Order: sequence, then C-alpha cells, then structure tokens
Amino acid sequence: MINKVLVANRGEIAVRVAQAATELGMETVAVYSDADETAKHVRRADEAYHVGSSVAGKSYLDQESLLEAATETDADAIHPGYGFLAENESFARRVEESEFIWVGPPSDAMADFGEKTKARAIMDEAGVPIVPGTDEPVDDPEQVKAFADDHGYPVAIKADGGGGGRGLKVVSGPEEADEAFRNAKREGEAYFDNDAVYVERFLENPRHIEVQVIGDTHGTVRHLYERDCSVQRRQQKLIEETPSPALDEETREELCEAARAGVAEAGYSSAGTVEFLYEDGDFYFLEVNARIQVEHTVTEAVTGIDIVKEQFRVAAGEELSFEQSDVEPRGAAMEFRINAENPYEEFNPTPGTLETYRPPTGMGIRVDDGVNEADRISPFYDSLVGKFIVTANDRTEVLERSKRALEETEIDGISTTIPFHLAVLDDEVFVESDHTTKYLDQQFDGLDDS
Repeated sequence: MINKVLVANRGEIAVRVAQAATELGMETVAVYSDADETAKHVRRADEAYHVGSSVAGKSYLDQESLLEAATETDADAIHPGYGFLAENESFARRVEESEFIWVGPPSDAMADFGEKTKARAIMDEAGVPIVPGTDEPVDDPEQVKAFADDHGYPVAIKADGGGGGRGLKVVSGPEEADEAFRNAKREGEAYFDNDAVYVERFLENPRHIEVQVIGDTHGTVRHLYERDCSVQRRQQKLIEETPSPALDEETREELCEAARAGVAEAGYSSAGTVEFLYEDGDFYFLEVNARIQVEHTVTEAVTGIDIVKEQFRVAAGEELSFEQSDVEPRGAAMEFRINAENPYEEFNPTPGTLETYRPPTGMGIRVDDGVNEADRISPFYDSLVGKFIVTANDRTEVLERSKRALEETEIDGISTTIPFHLAVLDDEVFVESDHTTKYLDQQFDGLDDS
C-alpha cells in the first residue's frame, strides 16, 4: 500500500506522475531546486521539499538529497519519472534496500539492459532478432575493422552503457575507425561513466519503432503495441505516432510479441520500452529503456490504459489490471514535443518567460506540460515546454487535427518548435509516411522562413 509518493523529477513528467498518484488516493511530494521554487510541479503537489541548487548535479541528481527528502516528508515510495536518475541502477538499488518502495523496473533489470551487449545477449537468447554485432565490448579499432571486413561498411561503434545517440559513431571506411573508436569511448566515459564500446552493422535508412511493455511482480508481462519514432534530429525524437504506418498487421503482432517475450524472459517488471530498427520488412532489437518514456502518452491515447497508474499498482505488489486480450488500440495518435528552441537557428535553446501561453483545446487534444503562463523556461534543464497529444479515428484525421491544434496555439516570450512541426505536417514525405530516421537530414524540405 502506497499512501505518499515522492516524485524525484521536475517539469511535465512530475506533474503527470502526481496526477496519477492523486487519482489513486495518494499524497504527493515534489522536489525542487533553486530555479524551480515556484514551478508548476511544485504548485501541483501536496507538499514540496528543496533539494539543492539550480545545477542538476546538486539537486535532481543528488541521491542523498532525494532520499533525505523522502525521509523528512514520510513518503512511502519514490517515482523517478524519466531522465535524471530514472535509469540509474545504483539509485534504484539504494531505494530498494531502504524503507521506500521503488516505482520502476528493478535495479537488476536496469543492470541487464543498461549494458547493451548484455541486453543483446538476453534478447538473442529469447529469439528476438538482433542487428549483427559483437557479443562483447571491443578493445581496439582493429577489431572494428575486422568486423567491417566480415559484414561490410558502414558499421556503428556504440557506447555499451549508452543511449539517445550518445557514444554512437558511424564508420564508413577503415580510415575512420581509429578516431571514431576514441571518440565513442570518450563519450561513453563522459555520459555513462563507462568507456566500453561494441560494434554492429549500421542500418542506413531504418524506421525507429518501439513497443510499450509493462510487467508485474507475478511473472506477467503485457505489450501495449507500438509507436513509430522515426522523426528524429541527432537521435532525439521530435514526433511520435501510433500505430506505425510502416507495419502490416502480421509484422505488428510479430514485433510486439517479440518485445513482450524478450523482457518476460528477463523477469522484467514495471513499465519499459523495447526499441527496434525496421528496414525492408525486417526488424532488429536496438535497446530496452527501463523506465517510463516521454512518449508513453500516445499509447495511453489509443489503448485507454493509464501506464503510470499501472506502475504504481505493480510497485504495490498488485497484478496488472488487464489481460493481453483487453489491449485493443482504437484510432491513431501523435505526440509533438514543444521545446523552447528556435528551429530557424539550428534548434538553439531559447529560455525565457512565457509571456503568453495558450495551448490548444478541443476534441482529441491532450496537453501534458510543466508550465503555466508567466512561468520561466529555465536554461538549467531540458527545454521541453510540454507535449501536445492528438488523437483521431485514423492518421489522416490526426494530421488535420494536429495542424489545427498547432495553429491555434499562442506562445509569446520564447521561440518554440511549433513552426517545425507545422512544416513537417505539410511535407509530402511525412504525409505519405515515406520517412525514415534520416528524414530530417535527407528527405525534409526544411522550413520556409520567408
């Protein structure tokens, strides 16, 4: 039984988690840094606790401060949201070994899936297709060249503890291997405190498709179907949708069942996402994100299942509240990440005060945000203002409704990515769903700044 939860995060995901907790009858505790003293997630919670300075390393990433906050506020549980410490194995283990309930995947699962070579081995053992690659980290650029001699160029050198494009270097020929190897190891050490790297065949024009899964502590794992996240800039997702227009029904069922079976084999519990690359009718395992995802909302929109509530139920020892046969997606949905960035200037961040903030309303529109009008977008953290989730009967109607919603939105005081989103919605390649992960680099016509 969870009576009070501390949300170890900020912004829109902290608001989202608190809303679900309140609906389940829990009290909520927000944490805040100096920069977030009056933030929306603080105002939303039943109580709040100061955890440090504006720098994330001395507040939202400070494990001692967060555990102290949970103790001082008599919280029963800690929910990490996404980002910050959400996939930090050591923090999860500390919570598991404490008096608090950890609302997330177990630390052992984070350890297994946090190392990409280990994750590949788990999924391979479960019969899930994986991209051809090394089974162990490589120690020398000559091993990269040897792998490429067998499988052909290009190949990808990847940080073993990585994700989100960090520590990923593409090698197009042997002359690039040495420098790419050094750079991948350096980024792995800097971002993940792990300089181990491995090599795999690089797919040049794939779709990025992921499957939402959730498991309980009684051995049950369900999937909630897929999301297509192929609109990316520098491996960062900008638009997500479900269902993927690239898949036929047979492939969809095969891919989703592979994701479910793969994590079930590993004894996974709580929410997670299994990511795949899809090219020429074949799909390959990429990685598991052992946490709630930013884009979980599009899955909720078509399934009607509250994924965060299910996380709480699982953490409290309950069984999942639905059967696999109960998961029947209806319609289509897209999520647009509205960032405080200028798309006309290389998406540079534009922190500042929201002088005007009037998000869209109307049928089929959901807004998950962490701000209100007159709030400030801080330069210290991610530039996400909020997420607009648009749902309709089919993809065509979603596209039209999305244009209406974005055009109705009024935001002054900062630049946002809305002009970019509108340009994509008018782009023939995207409208016809002929895009891949290389869409923005190779297929998109760009913004009209006239």
